[in-house]
Amino acid sequence: FTQMLRSAKKRDVLQLLKRAPEEMLPFVVEAAVAAQSVASLAALSDFLDFSKEPKSLLEKFLYAAAFSPRPSKELLRLVLDKLDGKQLAPEVQETGTVALGSLVGKLCQQELCGLQEVERGMETILTGLRGAKEESEVVIYLLALGNTLLPETIPTLLEYAEEGPTVVAAAAVSALRRFPARHISSEVKRAMRRIFHEKRKSYEKTCRLAAAEILLDNEPLPMDVINILLATSELGTETATFLLLKVQSSLR
Repeated sequence: FTQMLRSAKKRDVLQLLKRAPEEMLPFVVEAAVAAQSVASLAALSDFLDFSKEPKSLLEKFLYAAAFSPRPSKELLRLVLDKLDGKQLAPEVQETGTVALGSLVGKLCQQELCGLQEVERGMETILTGLRGAKEESEVVIYLLALGNTLLPETIPTLLEYAEEGPTVVAAAAVSALRRFPARHISSEVKRAMRRIFHEKRKSYEKTCRLAAAEILLDNEPLPMDVINILLATSELGTETATFLLLKVQSSLR
């Protein structure tokens, strides 16, 4: 079906979208995203009205875009255009923001970071993060930033990890956990030590655990292992057991 859509003209894809039975429409939308032809994306652009369509259909489109293994710049542009300057349902805005991060990251993996669409996508995420008032908004933008997996976002994630409120700090540390070992620098490790050992302020348990995991999963120093083991005496049984198993796994 996707291969058929790749060779179809825009008007044919649009007719298909308009005439598809309601229960089949999510499937057709997903297939049109997977096709990623100029015609199928143009048809989707005309068909999807983000102010009218059911939230479930819009989220299906955004999820399909986010999980696309090799997205095109045209797909990113379509998502950006649909999100740009519109009053959207919160769920759609959140899904769209996280999808943006994923698309930017995958295009950069294809060595297409210099594209205007990629730069616009990054700017959209960073502007949203700077302007976010609610903690829940900040968390979504941090998730999007983490989805890009770009090393230049690490200083921003570290700032929110150390200084942000409980939920925000946990989201930032969680995003940092996804980076490969080559990006976990000594600066990142110093910040994770401060978080785990609560040098500057108190942190939520899951945040401290995630910080400890970053230290243990990325070429841990003997002193880090020792200090984490010593700290388990002050933690709850479940947390201490988890960290002990983590250390044993690293040793193996």
